[in-house]
Amino acid sequence: MKYIRAILVFIWRLWMILVAGIYVIVLGLFVLIPLLISENSFKYVYSIIRYWGKVTFYATGFRLEYEERVQLDPHENYVFIANHTSMMDIMTVLTVLKHHPIVFVGKAELGKIPIFGRIYKRICIMVDRSSLKSRARVIPDAKHKLNQNLSIFIFPEGGVSDDTSIVLDKFKDGAYNIAVETQTPIAVLAIEGLKEMFPFDWFKGYPGKVKVTLLDVIPTEGKNIKDHKTELKEYTYNIIRKEIE
Repeated sequence: MKYIRAILVFIWRLWMILVAGIYVIVLGLFVLIPLLISENSFKYVYSIIRYWGKVTFYATGFRLEYEERVQLDPHENYVFIANHTSMMDIMTVLTVLKHHPIVFVGKAELGKIPIFGRIYKRICIMVDRSSLKSRARVIPDAKHKLNQNLSIFIFPEGGVSDDTSIVLDKFKDGAYNIAVETQTPIAVLAIEGLKEMFPFDWFKGYPGKVKVTLLDVIPTEGKNIKDHKTELKEYTYNIIRKEIE
């Protein structure tokens, strides 16, 4: 029975890849071509990007419960952060954030994926964490996107830990450097359920309800990196950890 379940889970995960891949192949050009013509077209093609996440999320059998404990200003740009536990996190936040087009800060390696990589390079801020030069470009690139009336999304853990016993890994500085340097408010999300339902194991998981909670929005106006970065990092880490525990 154990092996049958593992095979069924593997097929289910292949289904997710198939759905996401077909969407990219069919509609990818409608994203790529406008962005090749003008990067300012991002906000117009965001609905196509967002529905890629939404279609994949629901077609894989997940359901969403979203709670806002504070209100987002529809006319404000944010640096969104959240805990990172699954490859489905991206689809989840795309499903949630309808009115705030987001640009992800993501791994440069993903740009090497055939077809998807071409689009990825146009819709994300890519960073090679092993390269000081690449990391240094993130803040000016983020500032450029924010000036285009877009928001930034970054997982401050930097990735998903191989140690599944870790509830929430240490936060890196990137999100806070961007937010303080650009004086952009930080919107804090907590994602619950995907660590168990869609882990980074091809033979584990199950469909179910994913809960996303907007915990707080923290203004950064008047703050500086030297005096406030550690405070912001500790506060956001603690409220996310408290929520997901």
